[in-house]
Amino acid sequence: MRFLSTDEQLAIVDAVDDIISANGGARVARAWVDGDTAPGLALWAQLAEAGLMGLRVDEALGGFGGSTSDLVVVAERLGWHSVPGPMLESIALLPHLVDDEDRAGLADGTLIGTATVAGIAPLALDAHVANRHYAIAESHVAAADPGGAIASIDPARRLFPLTATGSPRDVDPAVIASAVDETTLACAAGLVGTGERLLAESVEYAKVREQFGAPVGQYQSLKHQLADVRVALSFARPLVWGAALSAGTSKHSRDVSAAKVAAGAAARLAAQTALQVHGAIGYTREHDVSIWLARAVAHDQAWGTQEHHRDRIARSLLAS
Repeated sequence: MRFLSTDEQLAIVDAVDDIISANGGARVARAWVDGDTAPGLALWAQLAEAGLMGLRVDEALGGFGGSTSDLVVVAERLGWHSVPGPMLESIALLPHLVDDEDRAGLADGTLIGTATVAGIAPLALDAHVANRHYAIAESHVAAADPGGAIASIDPARRLFPLTATGSPRDVDPAVIASAVDETTLACAAGLVGTGERLLAESVEYAKVREQFGAPVGQYQSLKHQLADVRVALSFARPLVWGAALSAGTSKHSRDVSAAKVAAGAAARLAAQTALQVHGAIGYTREHDVSIWLARAVAHDQAWGTQEHHRDRIARSLLAS
């Protein structure tokens, strides 16, 4: 079992970082918070041009033909940069559930998709920028129209109810369940990336913020908090990778839940520690760290809460 990135995946990481940084980095998420989606959509087009929006689409349909492990690598970088928009829906969920024409559109970036999924994602993310909306149930997928926006704890996320329109298309429930698991795993990888970014921002700030005439990073209690975050993230990442590698096996769903629980807890701990390090400035929207603080909390609750995934792990254990 390989838990290290391949040379090709490291090249993907470099490409994602370069594209996002060239398009403004954290300023993209900040603009999205303020209602200016133009920088985010420009970034979307750049990622599509590089082939990354078709990461999980077959090469025959113009996609990248990448693996679940490739998806995890990309999703972690999206979390590191806190890229806004329905990325996980368009990259991880919908390519497995839509017809070939829409799948090719998702891959080349001409389509931006979002969706509700009965039982786990009752509200669609950022339907205002999507040109395809889908209501997904246990055994079918239907086109849908969005209702009014609902505020999220993360101001870079806008949530919308969807109402199914037209005739639903039957889809194998196992295919839908697999697509939801893949999206949940991508969310877990994004949480690791968000947690890593919060830790990096905290370490840098701890070196320069002073209290009682000394940098706060010199105080033992804060050192231990930062170390606890390092340990939590170092435990979470192998679970994410392990779940990616168990795709297609009987234990994959349980592995996905374990990864989501660990990654969510690690990102939450990173957020709490970042607030300790930054103090009141961390709460302000003017400071970039607020972008990752909100993302950690929102994504911990997205695609299944801690309780949902702990229950799923327990049911799997008791059934074995």
